[in-house]
Parts: sequence; structure tokens; C-alpha cells
Amino acid sequence: MLVIVAPGQGAQTPGFLTPWLEDPTFADRISWLSAVSDVDLIHYGTKADAETIRDTAIAQPLLVASGLVAALALFPHPADAFRVIDLAAGHSVGEVTAAAGVGVISAEQAMVFVRERGKAMAQVAAKTPTGMMAVLGGDPEEVLAAIERHRLIAANNNGPGQVVAAGTLEDLERFTQDPPARTRLVPLQVAGAFHTNYVAHAVDLLGGYARAISTHDPRTRLLSNRDGLIVHDGREVLQRIVTQVSSPVRWDLCMQTMRDLGVTGMLEMPPAGTLTGIARRAMPGVETFALKTPDQLDDARAFVEKHGEGGPLEGNPTWRLLVAPMKGIFSLAPDQPAGAALTPGTIVGNVKSLRDDLPVSAPHGGTIVEWLVEDGDPVSPGQPLVRLHPAVSTS
Repeated sequence: MLVIVAPGQGAQTPGFLTPWLEDPTFADRISWLSAVSDVDLIHYGTKADAETIRDTAIAQPLLVASGLVAALALFPHPADAFRVIDLAAGHSVGEVTAAAGVGVISAEQAMVFVRERGKAMAQVAAKTPTGMMAVLGGDPEEVLAAIERHRLIAANNNGPGQVVAAGTLEDLERFTQDPPARTRLVPLQVAGAFHTNYVAHAVDLLGGYARAISTHDPRTRLLSNRDGLIVHDGREVLQRIVTQVSSPVRWDLCMQTMRDLGVTGMLEMPPAGTLTGIARRAMPGVETFALKTPDQLDDARAFVEKHGEGGPLEGNPTWRLLVAPMKGIFSLAPDQPAGAALTPGTIVGNVKSLRDDLPVSAPHGGTIVEWLVEDGDPVSPGQPLVRLHPAVSTS
């Protein structure tokens, strides 16, 4: 089973886009996303120094654009990707990359959203000098107790041996002078205490933008940073991405779901290395591939073929349509409102023509999301009647 993951802020390094831009197609796509986001991604991805790309308003569009365009290089025909990708996830702003990658929002919507996300978070963070620091090693309970003692917040839980503390620069400095036993502290290249109440105002700003964005349900299973659960509804995916700005990232729970589902391979999109590094420590036995440069693409495709067992559209889709078997008049079965749970084989209605009267059943069961026709409507062969969410096993 294959999971594709997208990293979050702090993964960027100076010049990481340089080898990718040697491909004219990649360069053209980055130029387009630069225009959409009103950020010179080519300059920032090739010539800017580490301090410049640490700026949240620059780093976030840069990360999302690089992941999306690299995904197109890896999967030139997106439909092919959904036949082999079993699961997708993103860390922090990487959730925007993942959401666009599985079709919840378009690349253009993602770039406009992440531009405003980065600007809002940067503006809010600028009001109070704050930051984030990785705490590596130590006893988990002692680490969390020390973070709380120093008035900091555990903003990211990235699995055993890696928690990220966030708060004011003064509190972080005191924390470095009194660290938990057997730990190593690493300041992160971010401009504020993200995923904490210090940036809560950004949630209000982004919520307004999100309400104007049209969404689609994910075309493969998508994990949420909030709790590691699979989210099937596109609107809920976007809502979670908005509130995630001021909520802790539970990557540990995402990895637990990956293990529960039986993931055997993790491929990280550029700028890769952070999440595969965590997985090597926290998910023993899972093979990893960090896609960093375009000369790795053939090996990455081989990795995908090795671990991809067939995306959910083939075996376990995030939604299913039941369609009319023929031309006729549709009659709705009793007690089938939106939200009703159907067992496999449940009859949801029938189509009656002058010669035949055929039932319409839900062979795999599921939950009714919405009816696309009403009782008594004339229908044509193959016309969608109802949209279902399937029951998805997490083991």
C-alpha cells in the first residue's frame, strides 16, 4: 500500500527548485503558479537565501507549488495516479498540497488559498515575536511536562522522539536553558508559533475565503492532521485545513492510521526528506522514497508501481454513484433520506418503463450523501441517481 505525503514549512532549502527548472515544462508550470499566487516562485526557489524563504508568505506558496508541479511530473496523467495511490496526507501546509493533489480543490484555488494563508499567518505572527522548536528524544511525558512548565504549546506531535514546542521567543529561550533530560533542541525555520492560539485570528480570515471555494470529494483516501482520520467530504477537508492553522498537528496519529491500513511505502514530494526521515524512525518496515530532484523520477515511478496496489476509485472509492439502468420513471424506496446508512444490496428505488420495472440497489452499501433525482422524475440510461460514501475499513 502506497501513501504520498507532502511536507510542511521548514522543509524548504535555498535553491531546491534549481534542478527542476531545467525542464521547460516544469518551469512553465511554476511560472503559471507564480502568476496565480503573485509570488515569484522561480526566484525564491533558486536564488533566495534561507532567511528570505523563511518568510511564511513566501515559504507556503513555494512549498505547495513545488509539490503540485512535481506530482504532475511524476504522474503526467492524473487519472493514472488515482489507480495506484492508496492514501495521501500532508503535514501542516502540506495538507493544502495533498488536498489539491487528490482533487478536493484545483491547483489554482490551492495557490490563492495558500497565498492568503501565508499572508494571514505572517501578519498575525508579526504582532508577537514567537517561534517553534523541535524537541528530539527524551521521555515523552517529561517532554510534554517541560513544554507546559515553560508556558509553551506542543504544536506538533510528529511521533516518538519528536515534539515541536511553540510560543514566545522569551519562553523558548528559557526552555533552551532548562531542556528536558536526554533531548536535543532544534529551532525551526518558521516565522511564528503556528498551530497555536497565537495565530487564531488567521483562522477567521481564512474561513471567509474558504466559504467561497468550491470543493470536490477526494478521489483517494485523505488523512487529516487533526486526528489522523480519513476524511471523505471535500467541504470538511477544507474546513479542517482552515482550523488546522491554530490547532496542533497530530502527525503521530496520521502515521498510526498509515500503519493500521498496512502502508508499505511512503513517497514524499519535494522538498522531500523531513517526513520520510520521521517515518524511518517511527514506522519500521515501511520503505520510504524522498523525491528531491528530477533525475529520481524514474526510480520514483518504480517505487510507486512496487507499492501501489490500486487506488480507491477501483476497489474502495471515496464516493460512488448509483445510476439508472434504463430509460423510465424513477420511484424512490421508503425511508432513504440523505444520511441514511445502507447495507450491501439495499434497494434504493426502481426505474419503470413501458416494458420493464427494474430495481436499483447499492451493491456495496454506504451512506447516502445526496439524491440527484426526485421521486417520479423521468431518467435516462446511465443517469446518476444518488451519491454514496462507502463504508471504509481502517484495518
